[in-house]
Amino acid sequence: MKEYPGRLISILYRKGLSYWGQALKEHEISSAEYPILITLNKKDGITQEEIASQFDMDKSAITRVVRSLLDKGFIEREKDEDDRRCNRIYLTKKGHASKEPILKGMKELSQIATKDVDPDEMEVVSRVLSKMVENICEYSVRQEENNNERGDQDAK
Repeated sequence: MKEYPGRLISILYRKGLSYWGQALKEHEISSAEYPILITLNKKDGITQEEIASQFDMDKSAITRVVRSLLDKGFIEREKDEDDRRCNRIYLTKKGHASKEPILKGMKELSQIATKDVDPDEMEVVSRVLSKMVENICEYSVRQEENNNERGDQDAK
């Protein structure tokens, strides 16, 4: 029976979430929180909107994760000096300390997932997955444009 990529990707995603749930439990970091912490370790002081855009997530989901990270003391939020409507997110000392266990977990999970996989094959997998993400994103944009056009026509 042919394996469909979506099913395999879904399994990888669910198993990855399970891994992160265990690997970061002692650090009080959830599978939804670690990507934001790593992003802030790379570029501290970005806005919630930039985070939402980077992860292609809706603002309400990001707001929930940001609230959790605030409550746990990993981040702090400050109003943007130029645009008071924007919140900039900064890592606290605790947030900076989260980098090492997260990077260790990322390396370990990658080693687990790619065990016995040739590096050349991994390059192909990466290219194929990137192309699939690009295709889905393009499709989503077209669907949104079509829905907007239908909405404009219905309004007339």
